Amino acid sequence: MNATTPSNKLSAHAAVLATNLAFAANFSFVKMISPRPVAPLAINMLRVGFSLLLFWLLWLAAKEKQGIRREHIGRFVLCGLTGVAINQMAFIKGLTLTSTVHAALLGLATPLIITLFAVWILKEKLTLAKGSGLLLGIGGAVLLIASKTGTGAGSNPLLGDALVLLNAVSYAAYFILVKPLMQTYSALHVMRWMFTFGLLFILPFAWADTAAIGWDELNPGGFGALAFIVVAGTFMAYVFNAYGIRQLGAATTGSYIYTQPVFAVLLASFFLAETISFDKVLAAVLIFAGVYLVGRK
Repeated sequence: MNATTPSNKLSAHAAVLATNLAFAANFSFVKMISPRPVAPLAINMLRVGFSLLLFWLLWLAAKEKQGIRREHIGRFVLCGLTGVAINQMAFIKGLTLTSTVHAALLGLATPLIITLFAVWILKEKLTLAKGSGLLLGIGGAVLLIASKTGTGAGSNPLLGDALVLLNAVSYAAYFILVKPLMQTYSALHVMRWMFTFGLLFILPFAWADTAAIGWDELNPGGFGALAFIVVAGTFMAYVFNAYGIRQLGAATTGSYIYTQPVFAVLLASFFLAETISFDKVLAAVLIFAGVYLVGRK
């Protein structure tokens, strides 16, 4: 693997920041076109299928054709399941059922869930700071889920919030699983095979919805939103994120998730006219405080 230089680090930070801005923009653009005329699973199919096509085209143009070691096949499959299939299907479906603000803030539950599992399953020591952080974060999530105020609440906020939490758990697992692969293979190579396995998981669920897309219902703005989700919000975002993990590590790259709610709320207020109520602000303060406490050294 190439050495990480200051120049590489700077470009990696910029790439990861752009990734989280693109992911945040997805929140608003998905709400603009889904569940009609493009169903959530159809969006997943288009995102993964188009990105996979680009990954394989890049592979054809590459001079060196890297393979996969036999001992890494299972990890690639798990990355496809957690980082593409479960992650994307739960996120898109959950987002169409709840509000952008809810989805953005609940995405911050990832480090809280990791800490909770570490204490429960790995028997790690529960310090006062970690315990307080978990209570604050869980309290903020409960307050947010119970909140019904503001515009853009969604058709089924409770189910939508649950799916967004599932997405957070799956994405946390992907971050852990993918790091050893990034140390052995190039980022594009990892993404290509991860999306290949991910598409195999998504295909049985998304085929019918993809065939039923209402293309005639999409206006120019809708086509633009869909193009952004597929190209910038998926292909480029995953490539930039993989580059960040390779250069900066999973912990630093993952910490940029804290910028997503800020970007998402600002974009949602502009594109979707979603409002921020006092209880949502209080929930955000509790969640951020919880994340800070569980991550403090």
